[in-house]
Amino acid sequence: MSEGRTLVIDSASEACSVALVEDGRVVDFRHDIIGRGHAERLVPLIAELAGGGRAGSIAVGCGPGSFAGVRIGVAAARGLALGWQVSARGFSTLALVAAATADAIAGADGALVVMEGGHGQWFVQPFAADLSPRADLRSLLPDEAVLLDDALIVGNRAEDFVARRGRGQAIAALPDARAFPRLPAAAVFPDPSPIYGRAPDAKPMVGA
Repeated sequence: MSEGRTLVIDSASEACSVALVEDGRVVDFRHDIIGRGHAERLVPLIAELAGGGRAGSIAVGCGPGSFAGVRIGVAAARGLALGWQVSARGFSTLALVAAATADAIAGADGALVVMEGGHGQWFVQPFAADLSPRADLRSLLPDEAVLLDDALIVGNRAEDFVARRGRGQAIAALPDARAFPRLPAAAVFPDPSPIYGRAPDAKPMVGA
């Protein structure tokens, strides 16, 4: 196992994406568009990587995205970190989407990431040309989201966004672990935990 190698995981969307990164270079990866079934696919996908995916550290996309996908990714990262006795860090899945389209975002002087949020809503967050967030993450209904004025839209709802608004450039994109080396250092944080982006579906029962 290379101490300088990082296992990168993201399972917050319809993509199940893993990569081994060393010295800023992707040395192996798997990127499957599976829709559902991350719980069954993620660990075998990691095992297919060189050396069974073993690395000196782990980085995981913490969402927002699918509630189940986010939990599965974070739980896998924590479990592997405990078993391998290595550190685990987290990053925003929306930041990873921005990193996957970094050149286009730099050329457009920023972009809005728009991803499926469930229950008819979209997760939206604007990023600057250097991939730093320009505002906080929000979960909005599409008619609210399209009031935002960014010219470049990226994400798995980018094309829907531009079609609904009637202007702008759309780049369809999913979280891709291979983009991890392009994340700004400030985008990675310790002690990964889920970023859900909206309130849980289940509500606590209130006594009569």
